[in-house]
Amino acid sequence: MDFGLVAQYLLNGIVLGVIYSMVAAGFTLFFGVLNVIKFSHGDVVMAGAFTALAAFAGLELLDAGVGMFAALIITVAGIVAMATLGAVLARMLILPLRNAPPLNTLLITLMFGLALRESVRLFYPNGSNPKPFPQLLPDLSMTFGNLALRLDSVLLIIVGLGAIVGVHLLIQRTRIGLAVRAVAQDPETARIMGINFERVVLLTFALGSGLAALAGITNGLYYSEVNFGMGLLLGVIGFSAAVVGGLGSIYGAIIGGFLFAGLQTIGAVWFAVPAYKDVFAFGCIIVLMAWKPTGLLAERSSERV
Repeated sequence: MDFGLVAQYLLNGIVLGVIYSMVAAGFTLFFGVLNVIKFSHGDVVMAGAFTALAAFAGLELLDAGVGMFAALIITVAGIVAMATLGAVLARMLILPLRNAPPLNTLLITLMFGLALRESVRLFYPNGSNPKPFPQLLPDLSMTFGNLALRLDSVLLIIVGLGAIVGVHLLIQRTRIGLAVRAVAQDPETARIMGINFERVVLLTFALGSGLAALAGITNGLYYSEVNFGMGLLLGVIGFSAAVVGGLGSIYGAIIGGFLFAGLQTIGAVWFAVPAYKDVFAFGCIIVLMAWKPTGLLAERSSERV
């Protein structure tokens, strides 16, 4: 057994697990607070990456589009833009439908995601073709046999895990997090206690959408490419990870994200054709959900729509 090659696959799986966990955490936040499934979430991942790409083009015009500083600027731009979009979506579309049948919310978010995706394809310059994403992180690497330990991969893992831990600490250790948990547990009682329900919902959607943007930018920096359809697969994987981990549980979202990435890594090693890794991963998730329909760490039972 080539342990260097196994370690390389493991490192790649960790990066993917971080990306999937960030997407899954967004689904968990939306469901936990407002009991809705936001099916435009994957397209927000894509839009965050393209917003960062547009910000980089602006930095190039200012002759400042290089290095870690540029990476920080475009990441902040993508996160702020998608957080704002998430709050606007919650205010204009989600909150007015909170008493409507769940299918209405599912459908309107699905249509919003389609409109967002097609808008990028039609209005972003040459948006229908894959776009190269700038390589702004240090390209240093250390080689140990077949293991190439890239500094940019390590940085992406640290930033992604830091974001997930930061969201967890925000929810568990702050007054804002206490308000979010109160609304998630009993919205009516939270209102009586003086918690601003709408503000908490807007904050939650902004937080989840900001995480989605970070996931999209991380994906772009890792693969050095983005395309207008990237959110389709990332959205499905993120939702699957959230469900298999237990929709409503942040811990479950993290476990589900790394589980899915692990299954893809095993599939890539097992089969001679790497394209089969998604088939293998989704097949295992189907079997797992048939065995444990409520997820591994279910805190709330999802409503059938």
